Amino acid sequence: MMNTARPATLARLLQSFFTERLLQQRHASPHTVASYRDSFRLLLAFAKKRLHKDPSDLELKELDAPLLGEFLHHLETERGNSPRTRNARLAAFHSFFRYVALSDPTYAHHCQRILAMPGKRHEKRPVDFLSEAEIKALLAAPDTSSWLGRRDRALLVLAIQTGLRVSELISLRNQDIVLGTGAHVRCEGKGRKERCTPLHREVVAVVKAWLR
Repeated sequence: MMNTARPATLARLLQSFFTERLLQQRHASPHTVASYRDSFRLLLAFAKKRLHKDPSDLELKELDAPLLGEFLHHLETERGNSPRTRNARLAAFHSFFRYVALSDPTYAHHCQRILAMPGKRHEKRPVDFLSEAEIKALLAAPDTSSWLGRRDRALLVLAIQTGLRVSELISLRNQDIVLGTGAHVRCEGKGRKERCTPLHREVVAVVKAWLR
């Protein structure tokens, strides 16, 4: 008997991509989910303006390679986004359409054209670092006579010594920091990779003073 099942709708595919693919299968970080969500929010708003259709009425085939190309151009020329941001948006779309191609092969050719869209080459910025004088000035800024000031200084000291990202720093819990023998801080970073960084005695002293 011929299979007469209708292809999955755009709304259904988007929902399953976020709830099943990203959260359940890939265990994507909240940052990744938020970035992908914002990418599609911007794309759907752009498609509504171009196609004069509400997102709930859009069909998957209407999100084609030409429309995505126009959207990426719009990001750079009208929103002033950098090539790096443009490529991050494209990566979100590539991830979604790879999922669609596996979930509903009737869209395989449609997805293939989008997956063939290349990222834009750009120069990588050199990694900057603070001079010793800048570090001293930064650590001298918090008012250590207050609890908030001691907290800020402890976070700055931790960030400078460990290189933790802001998101990693503010998500630390008490159990993530060991201040006794073998002092270290453990965190889950980008890509859900866990890493452990030893702490200098000076850092341990500052953190202990704040936690008291």
